[in-house]
Amino acid sequence: QLQLVESGGGLVQPGGSLRLSCEASGVPQGYYGIGWFRQAPGKERERVSCISSSGDTIYGDSMKGRLTISRDNAGNTVYLQMNSLKPEDTAVYYCARTSSCYQFVVHGQFNYWGQGTQVTVSS
Repeated sequence: QLQLVESGGGLVQPGGSLRLSCEASGVPQGYYGIGWFRQAPGKERERVSCISSSGDTIYGDSMKGRLTISRDNAGNTVYLQMNSLKPEDTAVYYCARTSSCYQFVVHGQFNYWGQGTQVTVSS
């Protein structure tokens, strides 16, 4: 059974950077797309990025230009590099498995997700 575990969150000052990791076990991650979404208290879930099994990437509008998504050669870990962080980026960030990055970003389609990692941007 697929399990996704996020890590790398924490407290960072505005303008700082964080790199989140999503490690998959149980099923080879390389056969699926992995997306990241975030959820802040009182706000709607927001899809921020996705990487397909072939390495194609899609970024949501909210953090475009400040994110880089990548995966390791084995395909078991996906990274989300976040730069120039703002207080409004504060949220719990989740990774999720999807069959289509387009469907994930546009329609929020996914079927497995992790427990999330908290990102707090504050001075």
